[in-house]
Amino acid sequence: MSDQFSGRVGLIFAAIGAAVGTGNIWRFPRMVGANGGGTFLIPWLFFLFAWSIPLVIAEFALGKRSRTGTIGTFRIFAGKRFAWMGLWTAWISTAIGFYYAVVAGWTIKYFQLGITNGLTGPGVDTQQVWNEFLTSATDVIFYQFVVIAITLFAIWKGAKAIEKVNVILMISLFVLLFMSLGLSLWMDWSDGSLDGFLFMFTVDWEMLGEPSIWINGLSQSAWSCSAGMGMAMTYAVYMRKDEDTTLNAFTMGLANNSISIIAGLAVLSAIFAVESDPLATVTGGSSAITFLALPEVFAQAPGGNLGAWIMMSGFFLALSFAALTSMISTVELCVRNFVDHGYSRDRSVLLTSLAIFIFGIPSAVMWISFADDGTAFPQFLEVQDHIWGYGLMFSGLFIAFTIWKYGYVKWRSEVEAGQAPPGFRGYLGVGVSAFRDDFINTGDNDIWIGRWWDILIYLAFPILFTILIVSYFGDMIMNTPNVWDPSNPHGITIILLFWGVVATGFMFFNYKLVERPLFRNIPEGAEVDISGLPGGDDDLVCEAGSYPEGWEHLAKNSA
Repeated sequence: MSDQFSGRVGLIFAAIGAAVGTGNIWRFPRMVGANGGGTFLIPWLFFLFAWSIPLVIAEFALGKRSRTGTIGTFRIFAGKRFAWMGLWTAWISTAIGFYYAVVAGWTIKYFQLGITNGLTGPGVDTQQVWNEFLTSATDVIFYQFVVIAITLFAIWKGAKAIEKVNVILMISLFVLLFMSLGLSLWMDWSDGSLDGFLFMFTVDWEMLGEPSIWINGLSQSAWSCSAGMGMAMTYAVYMRKDEDTTLNAFTMGLANNSISIIAGLAVLSAIFAVESDPLATVTGGSSAITFLALPEVFAQAPGGNLGAWIMMSGFFLALSFAALTSMISTVELCVRNFVDHGYSRDRSVLLTSLAIFIFGIPSAVMWISFADDGTAFPQFLEVQDHIWGYGLMFSGLFIAFTIWKYGYVKWRSEVEAGQAPPGFRGYLGVGVSAFRDDFINTGDNDIWIGRWWDILIYLAFPILFTILIVSYFGDMIMNTPNVWDPSNPHGITIILLFWGVVATGFMFFNYKLVERPLFRNIPEGAEVDISGLPGGDDDLVCEAGSYPEGWEHLAKNSA
């Protein structure tokens, strides 16, 4: 049975929920503080339109036409040999989910501490509270379990349930963040300077000449909007036929950045109001800001104990909601791929949730180290982020490759049919715009996408991808001791080893993927033609509810 969202509102809230995560609320203020305040906003906003939104448009278009998750989308659009690219995309998102569930558990724990006044009052040492929690395996695993349990129930019934949960969580998140922003601005105004607000929106034009500002703006935009992660591709499977992919992509990107600005202003205004050296506090590391500095700052909120209670509990509840909406999309991405290959939704949700819980336990309890100042930090979790975080970049590259491949194949076929001129000029005229003409500007979109999108996908994207990867590894080579030592958890070799092993394994496993039926989620009235795509002549690609000859036994698995 096919599944779909009830309308645009549900899709938009789900997509925004996928994009908005803890990075919007705790990483963004740190990046602003470390990169010149308002100066950072310029490259960050620039790359929203140069990187994130173009990729989200592509994801929506791909998922809406394929009506499958990441594996099926690459199988249909790029061909059987490239299904492993969809598996890579699904794996990277799921691998991040292993430790992200742990981080999400921290946010719920701190909401519990905030609402029970466990972070305020005389004698409270925020470092001690953090250290005791992080070194308590039972506590950390319990809150990790709570996150996964909530996620499981949120997606159990499919698109309609995902839609309802995201609408509730995102509306609540907006309300809570605006409440926190109001109290923060009150604090900033009370000291007579509004210096946090001014720092957030003051541009140092000379700093814009520094390449690091632009690279950091690109990295923040690439990660915080979930572009290239497969989230938008997955939710597009549940779109109605006449759903507008372009307006939804712009809405998702702008909403994501708006939440970042609200959260960043709330955090910076509060810190600037009470800290003697606010920039040192802001740039002290994401966990340090969120779980050590902010409770001390919020304890000084206006209104005495009541104001501190509202500020503390409201902020960490908002942070919990942001983490949960990201977890929902992460698990659903994996579940969708199982369902596409003939497994029942109930079984897929249960197995995925169980796997994320089990494989996340090492990040919860292993290798808890202490910094020089005595603050505990999860070394194993940070190593996992070090390995898999930048793997997301390749997911985006694979999406771009699929678009390039489609354009080239269409141009060659028209040249052979005598309908397009040969040579580079002919390719520019037919091939480059092929994907945009066939799958984006379909007549259902309110925003017509022009040549600028082609330029970004074909020219800007590979350049920006190269800059981001080279700068990341270049910085690592220059600043990491023993960077090539395979046993160094912060080095390059460990990343390349894990990437290489996983990618090679997926390539070998590819033939198993394409020997199994692929079931497309096609709601009534949302039929779309894939006959011109590589997967269009694949006898094992069919609509959900029907079975290729010899595979009827899968009906029991999907029941």
